[in-house]
Amino acid sequence: QVQLVESGGGSVQAGGSLRLSCAASGSSYRRSCMGWFRQAPGKEREAVAVIYTGSAGEGTIDYDDSVKGRFTVSHDNAKNTVFLQMNSLKPEDTAMYYCAAGPVQVAPGMVAGTTSLVCRMVDSEYNYWGQGIQVTVSS
Repeated sequence: QVQLVESGGGSVQAGGSLRLSCAASGSSYRRSCMGWFRQAPGKEREAVAVIYTGSAGEGTIDYDDSVKGRFTVSHDNAKNTVFLQMNSLKPEDTAMYYCAAGPVQVAPGMVAGTTSLVCRMVDSEYNYWGQGIQVTVSS
């Protein structure tokens, strides 16, 4: 069981920055996938960024194309916390942001006979969710 609590949301003008935090409690945080998702009014929930909480260099980090170069996802295993640094915010980033946790997927590696640890940008692969936090970007 994993409990997730987001913090750090708020209102900011376009071009500004915010840093979201997701504090996780429970034994399943380590070596799992942590994702940030968002949902704007009237729109489908979409993946923003995902990260594997294993050792450095293991697993994947991935971003939606709309945030690449502006957002950075990271984790601090000592604090059981995942972060989403959001820079150069745009009005279209306005949404409720959710933190989620799920099991890592084992996929075939680039070299035959090897495997890789993958976190996918698919919300159905995440089974624990935070309550969400609002981010509002004004123009």
